[in-house]
Amino acid sequence: MSKNIAIAGLGWLGKPFAIWLQALGYHVKGSVTSLEKATVLQKSGFNAYHVEISETGVSGSVSAFLSEIDCLVIMIPPGLRRNTGANYLLKMTYFLTEIEKASVKKMILVSSTSVYDDKQGQVNEKTLPNPAGQAGQQLLEVEKLFFSSEKIQTSIVRFGGLFGGSRQPVRYLAGRENLLDGDAPINLIHREDCIGILSEIIKQDAFGHLFNAVTPEHPKKKIYYTKKALELELDPPSFADPGDGEIFKEVNSENLEKVLGYQFKQRLL
Repeated sequence: MSKNIAIAGLGWLGKPFAIWLQALGYHVKGSVTSLEKATVLQKSGFNAYHVEISETGVSGSVSAFLSEIDCLVIMIPPGLRRNTGANYLLKMTYFLTEIEKASVKKMILVSSTSVYDDKQGQVNEKTLPNPAGQAGQQLLEVEKLFFSSEKIQTSIVRFGGLFGGSRQPVRYLAGRENLLDGDAPINLIHREDCIGILSEIIKQDAFGHLFNAVTPEHPKKKIYYTKKALELELDPPSFADPGDGEIFKEVNSENLEKVLGYQFKQRLL
């Protein structure tokens, strides 16, 4: 079992994941994108490093961050949702060069279910992704880049929409009217299960696999968000009447059970 873990990205998910691993007896180091953030985390007891990945290369304390580790977990937000024209593939190509140079042997790449297009309907790990947008295409290319490395044994985890703590998607929808896709199935996963799945991959040495990571229940958006809004005492959103012949993406996993034997801790309903 790997004991020295590096987490690239001590953010909303990476920071509590680091705390969890430390509680289990792992030696953990993490990276953030600025020296100021690293200093603040160091004062809070984290073994944090400044590592910045850009379209011109990797800067900061990358060599120290990647030294003497058994496993690297990459959870760096691609920054593709805002249509900024960011070249995520180029950034990660630079980062992979540094990782291979540091002789890292095992790695988990956190990806997204957005590699699947909505028109693909029900999908699982055996389904070949066919992303329609540039963001999904870049994510898929990065997956291929890391999975094909001959020097590193990589597992890829495609998370659905993330929630937990103060992050509850219904807060952004409360009170809105005539929202589309009310009959679309929910593809969400709680942060606690994200941490649980990543931990089990490390614990079970389950590298070289692809995992879709989405809570097994898929209630319709209009049912789920109405229920959650009422629970939080918010105005529930309203949804437009569905169109004819609509196809929606429903993400399922075979490998979480088959490879990890994982049982979800948080349910949607």
